[in-house]
Order: sequence, then C-alpha cells, then structure tokens
Amino acid sequence: MQRRSDERVQALLDALLEDRSAPGLAARAAAGLGLPEQGRYAVAVLRRGSDAPDRPVLVADGMMFLRRMRADCEIVVVALGERGSDELTAVMVERCPGPGGISPVVDSLAELGSARRLADVALLTCPPGSAGIVRLEERLPAALVVSRPELAARLLANVFGPLLGLDPADRDLLVRTLDAWLECGGSAGRAAGLLYCHRNTVLNRLRRLEQLTSRSLSRPRELIEIMLALEAFRLSVSPR
Repeated sequence: MQRRSDERVQALLDALLEDRSAPGLAARAAAGLGLPEQGRYAVAVLRRGSDAPDRPVLVADGMMFLRRMRADCEIVVVALGERGSDELTAVMVERCPGPGGISPVVDSLAELGSARRLADVALLTCPPGSAGIVRLEERLPAALVVSRPELAARLLANVFGPLLGLDPADRDLLVRTLDAWLECGGSAGRAAGLLYCHRNTVLNRLRRLEQLTSRSLSRPRELIEIMLALEAFRLSVSPR
C-alpha cells in the first residue's frame, strides 16, 4: 500500500513537471507531498541518468529535495523555504555532479512545469564537456541563443563565418583573446595578463577579429552581435 501511495505521489509530481492541466492537480500534489501549494520552489535538471531510487532528501540548510530520475537526466524539485538561489546553488554544487541548470524561483507547485522548462534551458547553456551548475538568471544571453538554435546558427555563420574558416589553432587563439578581453571589461592590459602576452598583441588580435567579422568592438550594436555569436560558438549550436 505504501508503494502504491508513493507511486501515486510521484505520478502527481510528474504531472506538475510536465505541466499537465488537470483540475485540483496542485492541491492533490501538495497533500500527497506534504508541501504547501503556495510556496517558494525551484527546479534543477542534471545531465546524467541514474538507477538510484527516487527519494526526498532533507539537507541541513532546510531545503527539501525531491529527485526524479530519467534515462538521460535527473530532475530535482526543491522546496526552498526561506532560502534563496545562492544557498540552493551552493548546495547543488557541493552535492551534485554537473552539468546542471537551475530555474528561477517560482511561487507555487502549479508553476513547476514552467520552472522545469527554464531549468532545461539553463542546462543547455552549459558548454560541451563542462561540469558546472548554472542558474538561468546568470546565463540569459546564452539562454536566448540556445532557445532559437536555427537563428543562432545563422548568427554564428554571419558574424563568425570567416573566423570559422581559419586553422583551428589560429581561430581558437582569436576566440580566447576575445573572451579574455570581455572578461576583463574591455581592458587590453588586463587581458594580456590573463593570456601571458603583451598588451599590443591583444590589440592586434582584436583588430584582426574585427576585420574578419566586419564588425567593430567599439560599436555597441556590433559588439552585441559578436558576443551572441561567441555564445553560439561556445555552445556549438546547430539547428535541431
């Protein structure tokens, strides 16, 4: 009887995560899970499968984790209580292997389906081979890119087309230089420190990148295009 009850609760949780529309679904799930229908929740999606059983885990920080295993991922519903996104991220990084994506906080069980979709998008912003766990709010430009892969692929071709035709080592050097320059807030001197080269070397590489992309890093609109193309390049976006 307990097993049947657990299966029923898990089915209710799955229905919420899949955003199924059914009268009273959130209220029934709240009763079965022992959680408030109105409350602060988040969803995390981890890119890994597991044969471990589904079970709630109460951690020391007062957040309740409800795990749902899938063949290719693990979905974690988190009842946050009074905790915030920073505390949740810290716990996830400490206890869970990545990569993973965390949704924004929602205010009810009925919003878990939306939160799960946003967590999926956050996960897609993790570059191939990465093991980090990221929040959607921290990756919004990349989220825009992965949300429309066909447009991202076109942007990548239009902006980085000549760059993509270079020898891979040459191309990657220019991309690393651009990345370092952006990370350093547009400071060629600080970027040179990260790259262990002279400031003029950074400037020369950036000028070459401008020539290849036919865009200027000093023009805001063109810089936005370059930055979004860089995100598409990092994520290897292609039409699905």
